[in-house]
Amino acid sequence: MKVLLNKITSSTRNARLSREVMLGSNIVAEEGSVLAVRALDRKSTYNEVEDVHGRMATVNKGDILAGVLGERRALHGYSGIIPAKVEVGDILHLLNLGGVLGLCTSANPDVGPACRVEVLGQVQHFPHLGERVGQPATIRLNAIPSVDVIGHSIPLVYVSGTCMNSGKTFAVCEIIRGLTSRGIRVGAAKLTGVSLRRDTLKMTDVGAVRALNFNDAGIVTTRPQSAPAVARNLVAALNEPIEGAKLDCIVMELGDGIMGEYGVQEILRAPDLMAHSKAHVLCANDPVGAWGAMWWLREELGLSLTAISGPTTDNSVGRNFVTETLGLPAVNARSSGDELAGVVAAALA
Repeated sequence: MKVLLNKITSSTRNARLSREVMLGSNIVAEEGSVLAVRALDRKSTYNEVEDVHGRMATVNKGDILAGVLGERRALHGYSGIIPAKVEVGDILHLLNLGGVLGLCTSANPDVGPACRVEVLGQVQHFPHLGERVGQPATIRLNAIPSVDVIGHSIPLVYVSGTCMNSGKTFAVCEIIRGLTSRGIRVGAAKLTGVSLRRDTLKMTDVGAVRALNFNDAGIVTTRPQSAPAVARNLVAALNEPIEGAKLDCIVMELGDGIMGEYGVQEILRAPDLMAHSKAHVLCANDPVGAWGAMWWLREELGLSLTAISGPTTDNSVGRNFVTETLGLPAVNARSSGDELAGVVAAALA
């Protein structure tokens, strides 16, 4: 069956779809499978998807979308799974703005019920010119190469957080902006989370020479089992020369919290990934989170922090706690972004 897509979501980017696609009725119910679905609802909240260029578009009832099967474990959004079996006519849900499709198992009241979608079929790709029999499309197509271990690397800068919405992406962008203004060639990556281009596009907007996320490695949603391998692939890709020259450092966001379900802990436990770390900025929502994260990183993993940012540094109360009780620089990314970049630049030097 041939269909015309109204929207091609960003999670499908590796598959490089055109507006007109062929569908198959045999659906591979696994992460990364590219499906065409019809929207059954029109929502007033959480009612957009991101296209392959990063543009946000409203989802209307009846729209035909290309999305990708995947899971989600978001504290402030939807949680969902991939059903064991998916057939044409089944009802699934849009789990995130990037077009991840699955069966919603839990929703945060702030975003309302997940948008229902009807499965129309599996998008087919035709690897050989002239072939009339397609193969199930997946975002593993055109993924960056895999590596087993990081032996050598340019300096790495990690930005982690105590939770979602703790200011990580803003801090990453201010660090990139400040390092770039100092003449440093910066690469960037988002290592964990659920497929969405928004954050890496922000990173390139502020000066990153190249920015990648786990979607580029063929992964829809990172998990404890996959996160370290994905991180290695992204680090290896950003170590390759770009326009004939190597980058000077890589600034990387660890999406979600350090104790979430997207594999942040497993990355922090990987010796080869930590061996090249020159700075680690933690974004915390409150003093308790800052204290607990610093204690856990130090006592459980043997890792030290370079600075603390995020909402806990929004005023002098939190900043005084961080500097006097924790003995760390407290630098607010919103009000003192260049100062934060300066702390990181000093650590790199």
